[in-house]
Amino acid sequence: MSGLLPHADRVLCQAAARCLAYPDEAFAVELPLVSSALDAAGRGGAALRPFLDHAVSTPVGDLAAHYVDVFDFKNRHCLYLSWWTDGDTRRRGTSLVRFKEAYRAHGLEPTGEDLPDFLPVVLEFAAATGSDTLLREHRAGLELLRIALAEHGTPYAHVVAAVCAVLPGPSPRDRAEARALARSGPAREEVGLAGYAERPYGHLDMLPIVGADGSGGH
Repeated sequence: MSGLLPHADRVLCQAAARCLAYPDEAFAVELPLVSSALDAAGRGGAALRPFLDHAVSTPVGDLAAHYVDVFDFKNRHCLYLSWWTDGDTRRRGTSLVRFKEAYRAHGLEPTGEDLPDFLPVVLEFAAATGSDTLLREHRAGLELLRIALAEHGTPYAHVVAAVCAVLPGPSPRDRAEARALARSGPAREEVGLAGYAERPYGHLDMLPIVGADGSGGH
């Protein structure tokens, strides 16, 4: 079941999308605009402040080097959401089609070089349409990414935590089990095998969930 994000959460998603973009010179120019926009993002906007404070005070070259270290060389920090559900299997192609169909259902056509499951693209879709469908469907991957980034000690953990916080319902309570899933990695399909790999990790029902009182959150 999908929901409609309130205005504040749509602003938060758009700001998070910009924060997760590769930090080039254009990124540096946008930072003041992103920062001022967070005034309309309510409490969620405050969650992004630690990252923005870091980004503003860090040279762009250093930010870029850190971004590459965190996201380009660390599969367990993958920003492509279907990786968390399908890994390197043939199923990922079907999942990518699902993303494209979701965009087209709202009159949007994916453009640019990024795959449709790239988290900043998904966040821009959520901001533009108010639809949280894709974020909900990939909640488990987002939570595992959040935990992995927090363990890595990167300021990007604040961005993903802010995104997780806009989604309804509780987050995983048992971090040890969630970390075990992150360490194990998604299923990989060997070349030449006719069938698909066994059910990969990353599904929401594989993660321990807190009770209705919301205790045991982030």
